[in-house]
Amino acid sequence: MDPHVEHQLLQTRRQFFGRTASGLGATALASLLNPGLLSASTHFAPKAKHVIYLFMSGGPSHIDLFDYKPKLQAHHGEELPGSIRMGQRVTGMTSGQKSFPCVAPMFKFAQHGQAGTWVSELLPHTATVVDDIAVIKTLNTEAINHDPATTYIQTGHQQPGRPSLGAWLDYGLGGENDNLPTFIVLISQGSGNKTDQPIFSRLWGSGFLPTQHQGVRFRSGDDPVLYLSNPPGVDSQTRRRMLDGVGRLNRMAADSFGDPEINTRIAQYEMAYRMQASVPDLTDLSGEPKSTIDLYGIDDKGVDGGFARNCLLARRMVERGVRFVQLMHRGWDQHNNLPSQIRGQCKDVDQPAAALIKDLKTRGLLDETLVIWGGEFGRTVYSQGALTKDNYGRDHHGRCFTMWMAGGGIKPGISYGETDDFCYNIVKDPVHIHDFNATILHCLGIDHTKLTFKFQGRDFRLTDVHGNVVKGLLACLIDA
Repeated sequence: MDPHVEHQLLQTRRQFFGRTASGLGATALASLLNPGLLSASTHFAPKAKHVIYLFMSGGPSHIDLFDYKPKLQAHHGEELPGSIRMGQRVTGMTSGQKSFPCVAPMFKFAQHGQAGTWVSELLPHTATVVDDIAVIKTLNTEAINHDPATTYIQTGHQQPGRPSLGAWLDYGLGGENDNLPTFIVLISQGSGNKTDQPIFSRLWGSGFLPTQHQGVRFRSGDDPVLYLSNPPGVDSQTRRRMLDGVGRLNRMAADSFGDPEINTRIAQYEMAYRMQASVPDLTDLSGEPKSTIDLYGIDDKGVDGGFARNCLLARRMVERGVRFVQLMHRGWDQHNNLPSQIRGQCKDVDQPAAALIKDLKTRGLLDETLVIWGGEFGRTVYSQGALTKDNYGRDHHGRCFTMWMAGGGIKPGISYGETDDFCYNIVKDPVHIHDFNATILHCLGIDHTKLTFKFQGRDFRLTDVHGNVVKGLLACLIDA
């Protein structure tokens, strides 16, 4: 072929794809700057509009909190029977143990609510809202270590690189407030394990989705969002002129290269500018009545950066149209000293989580807000390390664990699923994390098999190629 002709053909291809990308980019930019232009649609009428996900990072002990097994007292100190363990995989932290003594919880349980839901004495406030929640005792996962387990339940895959649940919702539904992100993350450190597993920013990342769908982390203090405030000497008008100039340069680059990420950058600059006014108002709790502050258990200073304050902020966020709020509370990884550590952890979260349910219900927001509580897995019935009269630890356990859900189309006042007398295996109604995520999406009006994104030649989704909606958890099945 004539080199000159080949050069013209190559140039034509480049121009074609560049111009096509620019056209799509312009459409994407228009929708980012004016979200109503391309309104998100659901597959069927949703019950929930918002999600508040109270993620208990580290793996709370279902045995000590919700999954009451009175017969376990008779086996306390005895070896876990081989017929129960069935040679199942354990972590490297206990695989070398010569003994696997069963540990009955040292905390009292009582029945609460109209359905008589069993709850540990460690969660007295949660016990007052059991008629509003569904306690699921049969969550299960294949992962047995923190990073893959947390990545798995958050993204549907044990390996990093997939979009998080919040990013999928931003991609599928978009937001309701032009001045706040669709997906916000808040993190708090618990009173339990102070050296608990780190929480990585990729857990609220967008993976292979466009980066505008990633979560935005809010922090405590004067600057909830890093680099949002203007530096000294720069006022709002100056910032506006700077953004206009940068925007013109970015649009020239977008026209030249056709990279859609440039349009994402423009939209993020504009969102940040609008957030300079909306975020301070959102995070200022001074207008909240003392009764509300006391309900959540926030300290008198009103500047507590912990879980209680984050729960109240979550309510304020969904009031303002934020689609997905993820609260991550560290400290639940209790391999030793569990009795003392779990007391502190429960004190951190019990009152605020119950207050969130009550507050949303009072304001008429619970029906449209799906609240989720739980971690990446549970804990073993056998003790990690030595078992003494007043102390024990528990290793990771993914075969069965407990989470609860409330509002947003979930059937209230129920306990779903059953485990064996050792809280080790599921005997009725298993709920895999793919089923769990499929059910979350269903409450939001999304068919989990249809929320897909083409990447590297195949269609990806949150539930991969698995998952079934758990109809027994739904107040009523939404017509697809």
